[in-house]
Amino acid sequence: MLRKARIILSVVIFGLITFYFLDFAEILPNSFHRLAHIQFVPALMSLSFIILAVLILITLLLGRIYCSTICPMGIFQDIVTWISKKTAKKKKRFRYSPARNILRWGVLGVTAIAFLFGFTVILGLLDPYSAFGRMTVNVFKPVYMLGNNLLESIFSSFNNYTFYQVDASLLSISSFIIGLLTFLVIGFLAWKYGRTWCNTICPVGTLLGFLSRFSLFKVRIDTEKCNHCGLCATKCKASCINSPEQTIDYSRCVDCFDCLGECRQNALSYTTPLKTEKQVTDASKRRFLLAGLTTAAATPKVMAQAQNVAAVAAGMKSDKRQAPITPPGSISQEHFQAHCTSCHLCVSKCPSHVLKPAFMEYGLGGMMQPTVFFEKGFCNFDCTVCGDVCPNGAILPLTKEQKHLTQMGKVVFIEENCIVYRDGTSCGACSEHCPTQALSMIPFKDGLTIPHIDTEICVGCGGCEYVCPARPFRAVYIEGNAVQQEAKPFTDNHQEEIQVDDFGF
Repeated sequence: MLRKARIILSVVIFGLITFYFLDFAEILPNSFHRLAHIQFVPALMSLSFIILAVLILITLLLGRIYCSTICPMGIFQDIVTWISKKTAKKKKRFRYSPARNILRWGVLGVTAIAFLFGFTVILGLLDPYSAFGRMTVNVFKPVYMLGNNLLESIFSSFNNYTFYQVDASLLSISSFIIGLLTFLVIGFLAWKYGRTWCNTICPVGTLLGFLSRFSLFKVRIDTEKCNHCGLCATKCKASCINSPEQTIDYSRCVDCFDCLGECRQNALSYTTPLKTEKQVTDASKRRFLLAGLTTAAATPKVMAQAQNVAAVAAGMKSDKRQAPITPPGSISQEHFQAHCTSCHLCVSKCPSHVLKPAFMEYGLGGMMQPTVFFEKGFCNFDCTVCGDVCPNGAILPLTKEQKHLTQMGKVVFIEENCIVYRDGTSCGACSEHCPTQALSMIPFKDGLTIPHIDTEICVGCGGCEYVCPARPFRAVYIEGNAVQQEAKPFTDNHQEEIQVDDFGF
């Protein structure tokens, strides 16, 4: 019964989290972002003390229920393990293996020290929720969208337009490679060894494993009933049941309950302490904990070189951004990098597709953290989705009124690149797409007008950069603010349309 309840709950949670990452059509309400907020590291990063307290209390009461039921990466490993069992030619059996405590606490120690020194990339790589998010957004989602496009082609041939074509291109080669490697490495370990990743590498698993040693409810062995048959150990994907010695390593048990129904002697139960239970003290854990706590510690995408050289020779200037743009509501680059674990939920849910994983824009410590690009769109003036869904506090929620005055960057105008200046051609696309009128057209020559900028009312939405037709270097682009500022309110200077009765004479 316990096992079935755990499976049903974990499948529901896993399905909702995964589909929320994949859901480009916004079928699920935006309120489902709360599923990300109940994950351990996002709660820690956003200082959600109530959620942290609940997760710790659950662990102290019931054991590592978080790892078996709430964590999507843990459930992903269970799914891979289940598939490997179903497809194996001979019956798959696990066996007890000693804990690799030096490695476990070493990884946790390095992760903690790196985080304290502001190098969050290690935490981002190893946080199970963020790793699963990157894997889903960068590997699974393109496949999901290709499947959607295939269905669109089939259905539209029968004049059924239930589906529509979407862009299924990769967001970032580096994040795709990292996501694919994550999928292959963790998938392989789960296929061969069950929960090895959770119990050897994952820092959340190590921390909760330490707490679960003191949990009230545990899977316990009644030594008077146990006949050392070892059947329970063959079903334990955490490899934590030592049948000959009648002990369980509770720091690695994830409370999957697979062992409970296999014991023919009814010697296993999920209960409070048994009087007959054999008490085992592992003093080495304290030594490894002390050792673990004292353990010490890309190039941006460039345009075709030939085009750039020719453009520079023709008098154009580079539009390369010197400072990256962090999402609106991230306060500053320092705050954003200190809190973001690169789960890519904001990347997946951004309706304008302007958020992409960074490579070296933030430096080595900010690899994979989202940054703003305007190749495929611009930041919608009224959109606040990224702040609404961020579970880590890296992007704070904004109201529409606050968003209208949040300046994540400032417009830069390069006259030498403008087609009005270079080709003597009328344009004005940038001005037409500026929601704050930070770009306006002023007289130039020969009856032409040329852009003029007012950076004080610019919010850095990128509308001008996105539509600028100048190539290979744009004439207008957004330079990021290291600290996001408040733009001055703008006044709508557009002339009101005059209503004329009849023919106007």
